Amino acid sequence: QVQLVESGGGLVQPGGSLRLSCTTSGFTFDYYTLAWFRQAPGKEREAVASISDETDWKEFYRDSVKGRFTISRDHAKNTVYLQMNNLEPEDTAVYYCAAHWGQTGEYTWAVPGQYRYWGQGTQVSVAS
Repeated sequence: QVQLVESGGGLVQPGGSLRLSCTTSGFTFDYYTLAWFRQAPGKEREAVASISDETDWKEFYRDSVKGRFTISRDHAKNTVYLQMNNLEPEDTAVYYCAAHWGQTGEYTWAVPGQYRYWGQGTQVSVAS
């Protein structure tokens, strides 16, 4: 049974940091691209970052988080992380982790329909 379980969300002040974790099971971790998406109230789900499978571990980021967020993966723990620094109120959302078998590319990594498996989400709130 495939499972993706997010953790690490919470309330933080603007300029603060959080590290999200997504622990996975039920599939061969290294064969999958892992990604983080987020959805704010009243808005569509949007891609935040992705890290490719064992082919090249390539990373993609949406423009608004470049230089502030870093995605990484731990093969020993089957876990993907999202380190978020210098958080802004606009980063407030439910954050989801997702998995896609194989690679994604520059034009597909951000498409939710590309991802077969999803976690339940973790809330991130940025407010003073």
